[in-house]
Amino acid sequence: MKACVIQPPYSMDYSKCEEYFQYKLDYLAQCDESMDLIVLPEDSDVPCCGMTREENLNAHHKYCPVLLEACKETAKRCNAVVFVNALYEAETGYRNTTYAINREGEIVGKYFKKHLPPIELNIGLDQDYTREFSEPYTITIDGVKYAFLTCYDFYFYEAFPTIARQNVDVIIGCSLQRSDTHEALEIMGRFLAYNCNAHLVRASVSLGEDSKICGCSMIVKPTGEMLLNMKSKTGLGTAEFDPKDKYYKPAGFGNPPAAHYEYIEIGRNPWQYRPGGSAIVKNDALMPYPRVCAHRGFNTIAPENSMPAFGAAVAMGAEEIEFDLWYTADGEIVSIHDLWISGHSNGFGRVVDKTYEQLLQYDFGFKSGEKFRGMKILKFEDILEKFACHTIMNIHIKTLDDVSEYNPEYLKKIIDLIDKYDCRKYCYLMCTNDSVLRMAREMAPDIARCVGFSKEASNMIPRALKYDCKKIQLFKPYFDKAMIDEAHSHGIICNVFWSDDAEETKKFLDMGIDVILTNDYNLIAQAVEEHKAGK
Repeated sequence: MKACVIQPPYSMDYSKCEEYFQYKLDYLAQCDESMDLIVLPEDSDVPCCGMTREENLNAHHKYCPVLLEACKETAKRCNAVVFVNALYEAETGYRNTTYAINREGEIVGKYFKKHLPPIELNIGLDQDYTREFSEPYTITIDGVKYAFLTCYDFYFYEAFPTIARQNVDVIIGCSLQRSDTHEALEIMGRFLAYNCNAHLVRASVSLGEDSKICGCSMIVKPTGEMLLNMKSKTGLGTAEFDPKDKYYKPAGFGNPPAAHYEYIEIGRNPWQYRPGGSAIVKNDALMPYPRVCAHRGFNTIAPENSMPAFGAAVAMGAEEIEFDLWYTADGEIVSIHDLWISGHSNGFGRVVDKTYEQLLQYDFGFKSGEKFRGMKILKFEDILEKFACHTIMNIHIKTLDDVSEYNPEYLKKIIDLIDKYDCRKYCYLMCTNDSVLRMAREMAPDIARCVGFSKEASNMIPRALKYDCKKIQLFKPYFDKAMIDEAHSHGIICNVFWSDDAEETKKFLDMGIDVILTNDYNLIAQAVEEHKAGK
């Protein structure tokens, strides 16, 4: 196979689009019948830097039809497979798309970029498909199996083993990566090809012949050998390789040959890494509203603040779960609502006066019937270990009163555990005590905070603004629509505690409430869905 990468010049001056688009057409015209594979860079329909949605869409509508037609004609003229990246308008919006064009000039596949950086989110590109198309997209053309990465995708090494398991021959990289050095880009390209046991054919753009960043359109073998690296040169670059040529090495000393990823899979301990997989949900900033928050879990079918209650809610799709955290006499962080353990167990006394080992002596399923007998009190870490990033966690930090200073060591331990399970974006800290909100802002300003209800409900919004809190948790009936509207005018999300009644829930949603806390998850989740459907 003879592969060709096209590396055109690129300008940060959007007014030069016409001139710079012509380069792509000229380079396509230079391709010849010796080529089997032709790859163009990312955003080939936006030839110069567009910083706004309007600029990007204007360029797309003007140049994309011409570009695709030129690529189709090139494919037919050269009898080659062509990959080109441009916008594509789906039902849910515009997507960053790599088009696969066969030798007959037909579009036979589309790869939608999996990871959108902030700039693409800011200009409103669609990202709702990213969970639906969670598996690597592959396409086989003329017996060659292709996989894809686009620009920002190259940085997510977690995806490489999944691509490797597809046993692909060639990875197509339509890219820009305008801030990376040539050395870094070469490292990434060689690392990818070696880890996936596939050839990499990557096309980018040149920021100028003397530029030390961006560019580096390249062709790399599975051994990591660099067949081509254009650095900042413009024009066409070619190299020949056998796409079926793989690299196998001993899978550890004395073992038979295997691909690198197969060797890694032999000893993989997935629990050692950050959360991943199909159970991961959108984080707090991305998950849409309205939401249902399972208050202390699905606690009408299982004991509150228990694994069965949390598990039932998460398994049924709860966007959020809420739970309470106290500290023990020896500084452990545990989940229980009341200060006094007699309300939840066969023990007596205050949770803060007992060590964790002492608390383990009590039966916390005691009051919920025979099927839950023998349950032990949960540590905060127990909850994180099972449910981190599988739902949004509304973490209620309990204090002895609303005015005393909270022990910063306990708050630090809570934050450290959140960090241990990579959960900062999947939780928020809710409290009625201002010292907790103040210290949380100081210790971890990026973890969202929620003002809990206090006796003076009118102070909730001023307190939220004072401590930069993104949320407030209202308590019925001490609020009205005017209060919700005022909160929303400041960009503050409104929770309500609580509703177990479907009609009441719909009234709350009509008022503008964003999150309904409930003890009866299934009933209220259905009510919210009915409300969204206009029923």
